[in-house]
Amino acid sequence: MLSYPATITLSSRTLNHLANRIRGHRQQRGSRWRRLNPGRQALLALAHLRNGDTYTRLAAGFQIGIATAWRYVQEAIALLSTAADDLETAMQRIRRLAYAIVDGTLIPIDRVADQRPYYSGKHKRHGVNVQVLADPAGRLVWASAALPGSTHDLTAARIHGIIDALASADVMTFADKGYQGARGSVRTPFKRRRFRPKLSRRQKTVNRAHATIRARGERAIATLKTWKILIKLRCCPRRATAIVQAILVLHHVEADRYAG
Repeated sequence: MLSYPATITLSSRTLNHLANRIRGHRQQRGSRWRRLNPGRQALLALAHLRNGDTYTRLAAGFQIGIATAWRYVQEAIALLSTAADDLETAMQRIRRLAYAIVDGTLIPIDRVADQRPYYSGKHKRHGVNVQVLADPAGRLVWASAALPGSTHDLTAARIHGIIDALASADVMTFADKGYQGARGSVRTPFKRRRFRPKLSRRQKTVNRAHATIRARGERAIATLKTWKILIKLRCCPRRATAIVQAILVLHHVEADRYAG
């Protein structure tokens, strides 16, 4: 079997953060001998999440069994996901913003027992719906739990309590046409209707300005998907939430905005 060196586009700060969490978990459990030390286990998990390396490749590269590689990665994901901010905590930062941007994204999956709930008619593929909140610069602030891909963006935002939280905090929020009817502090572009087939010049101008602002939210989604594991999840959809939350923690550590 051939092997080759590879890099992970993350700083040592992120590696040390995860390694310290693993080390503390082992000490708490009183673990004795492991095939990999905390630093190597952290590197294994980051290679899976950031580079999307499969368990087979990781097992060969780290000279461990496939089952061991899977167990080590799942342990790291569980440790990280428990430290992820909930919406209430994230709102403490969002309240201080001039405005926020909300958007939804579909994360494709390939292992679906019940096909219908996870099929997105909009994207014509199976996946899970994740809602994302971004700041005015397009930086990722928070990501929600995963819902079946057939869930409409506005419905998902309401299920997670995002609309009510933004309204209570009186934070002006920009969103696309999928959030029409959200009301509160959410601003959506003008939309043509049957009884109003054409938009006025003023409405078109407002829509262009709105699109310029909202487009920055696409940066947050792009940032989330720099973690290659999210390009297409090859696991049970029920694991998607833990993976997204783990990545959110690692993203904030890498951006040096993590307070935990």
